[in-house]
Amino acid sequence: MPGARLTHEDRRLIAAWLAEGLGYAEIARRLGRPTSTISREVARNGLHGGYLADRAQQAAGRRARRRGPTGGPQAEPPIDGRPSEEVRAFVDELAVSLAGTGLTRMASRVFACLITSDTGSLTAAELVRRLQVSPASVSKAIAALEVIELLRREPDSRGRRERYVVGEDVWRRAWRADTGAHAEVAEAARRGAGVFGAGTPAGIRLGRMGRFFAQISEHMDGGGLTEAVVLDALTVLAALVHAGRPLTRDELAAALDWPPGRVTAAVDAVERRPIIADPLAVERTGSGAYTVVARPDRLSPAQREALVSPHAASLDRSPASGEAAS
Repeated sequence: MPGARLTHEDRRLIAAWLAEGLGYAEIARRLGRPTSTISREVARNGLHGGYLADRAQQAAGRRARRRGPTGGPQAEPPIDGRPSEEVRAFVDELAVSLAGTGLTRMASRVFACLITSDTGSLTAAELVRRLQVSPASVSKAIAALEVIELLRREPDSRGRRERYVVGEDVWRRAWRADTGAHAEVAEAARRGAGVFGAGTPAGIRLGRMGRFFAQISEHMDGGGLTEAVVLDALTVLAALVHAGRPLTRDELAAALDWPPGRVTAAVDAVERRPIIADPLAVERTGSGAYTVVARPDRLSPAQREALVSPHAASLDRSPASGEAAS
């Protein structure tokens, strides 16, 4: 019955299906339960050494013994204005979602607990008490979250302990840290391609890897550019495409009714962050004019050659073309 508590047999099935690699939704379907029931069950009881049915059943028994004589939960002090059981259930669900991003389950639970507190900060002792885990588990999770800048330490005004804080700028800092990591991987892969040789199998794979992570880094890196400068860069691109010919800075400035310095800043933005113009790029001609070309990394040498070869040009004159058919 969907509304009934999980039985020992239910938990044995959950453990077996998890071992087979089934997802929460499929396990829930097989048991006739909501997916959130399964995700909460695994989040509560599967954090140390995997999900074990017997241990989960024992934990459920302990929770049941804490219930009052009428079968309802004992009155507990609320956490941040909400019933503690409701908060714990949500923290478990949020932790399951965060674990899907690559965080460990315990780090996910610690972060979910911090971000759902009123102050966005807790001490290690408070985290241990709320999550009902060991201090060592909390310490290890805190260390993992600090590495990716999802929290910071601050002195606790009430004593000598430290508080762990999720700041208002947490997502910007985490984004910057992640961007830097992608750029480092891209650079390492490019160096590796040089070590093995660009034409070797390893060099080719490393080259692809470097381009992939470089592109991710470009997408994520704001580069200090304002939204207005990025929009100006796109306007310059549109102007060059529409003109269909190289234009000097002064010609662009006159056509767009901009100061020349604004055009220069827009072109510089494209050169600093090529991803703005992707799949196009701006090049300077020998005479100092600007022109639009395809990004060099979007087409291989063979593709470029095929696109400008007489064979490619003859496709337009083939019997299958619309011109021939007319």
